[in-house]
Amino acid sequence: MPSRGLERLRAAAGVDLVLMEIGHDIAAFVRALASERINVPIVACGSNADAGAAVAAIRAGAREFLALPPDPDLIAAILEAASGESHTLIVRDPLMAACVRRAGQVAASEASVLICGESGTGKEVLARHIHRRSRRSGGPFVALNCAAIPEALLESELFGHEKGAFSGAIARRIGKFEAACGGTLLLDEISEMDIRLQAKLLRALQEREIDRLGGSAPVKVDVRIVATTNRNLVAETAAGRFREDLYFRLNVVALTVPPLAQRPADIPALARHFAHHYAEVNGLPDRPLAEDGIRSLLAHAWRGNVRELENAMHRAVLLADGEAITAAAIELDPANTPATGPAALVPARPRPAPAAPSLPDVPAGGAVAALVGHSMDEVERALILQTLAHTLGNRTHAATILGISIRALRNKLRDYAREGMAVPPPPGATVPAPFT
Repeated sequence: MPSRGLERLRAAAGVDLVLMEIGHDIAAFVRALASERINVPIVACGSNADAGAAVAAIRAGAREFLALPPDPDLIAAILEAASGESHTLIVRDPLMAACVRRAGQVAASEASVLICGESGTGKEVLARHIHRRSRRSGGPFVALNCAAIPEALLESELFGHEKGAFSGAIARRIGKFEAACGGTLLLDEISEMDIRLQAKLLRALQEREIDRLGGSAPVKVDVRIVATTNRNLVAETAAGRFREDLYFRLNVVALTVPPLAQRPADIPALARHFAHHYAEVNGLPDRPLAEDGIRSLLAHAWRGNVRELENAMHRAVLLADGEAITAAAIELDPANTPATGPAALVPARPRPAPAAPSLPDVPAGGAVAALVGHSMDEVERALILQTLAHTLGNRTHAATILGISIRALRNKLRDYAREGMAVPPPPGATVPAPFT
């Protein structure tokens, strides 16, 4: 097992990805990361002739497989998939432009910023925009997704740990706070953080120092905090799920990223950007968007926001076979399209709740009657799994549609997996097709 790689990860919490040859014991490396509470994706690499080893690497815990010799476009696509989001800020709509202008006004300050908005609207993209225009732009930008990391690992990811702090802590590990010193720390989906850990975070923000797990003395840190949430933190505070003092500490400046359906002028521009990007990545012709394709996009409700649009355009690039990307190549869920008018006419918040997917084998017109005879657990399970399939395995998006926390969703999926049910994997975690 590559010990030097582990040493680097202990000392550098800003590492976003590990590239490992399939000749190494990937399973043992994954276990070592878990035992030391290090959360970082692994991309396996090796000869594309060794399909068995590639599949074994994925099953051992690798996020992706990169065939060697590497193709530059494929490397770029894998790195972008591992980062989880494109960082290009594209703005055409006046509503979004006003949000970006406000972000620019506060970028040069040291104030904490709270970015609110639905899942998939581009909150991290805006956070990076703020960092690039801040006085800290020469320092690191470190992002931590509080919803994607299990509670047992999150504290160590934030604050680091000393050797012997817990079983498996065989060396000191630097946390995200120390990795972001001199720069910006993004706490993505902070509303999903356990309230007990919120108290320790509040102290770190107030005192500008942290305590590593197992440490004997505080460590001074110099970071600017940007936090994002897809929940109403005022309501979360009233419900006792989020600390009021932490909310006020973070909410020095608040920015709200509008849903994509409320910024229709951005839709064609973003669609063209994604079409160009995925054509380049897949080695396909860079086709323009046809007029009927644009009309189709504008008529869609975009409950998954920019992330849903990106997935739709990726599919369209692969399916298009003419000189332009037409509506026929843009596969959209008809249940997600308003019956009247384009997306520009979608009313402001509160947005209508998404329609619940029907249970398997429910005949049209008889959905409610077909539920009779099923237990509440069976109905809930079918709803959760079908929603997850609809979001292509995206846990955060599915939790938003279902109106539950990402933590509650993960617990349900863990139970279903233990019962032997097929649970859609997260994006980027699927087993690759055989290599030829």
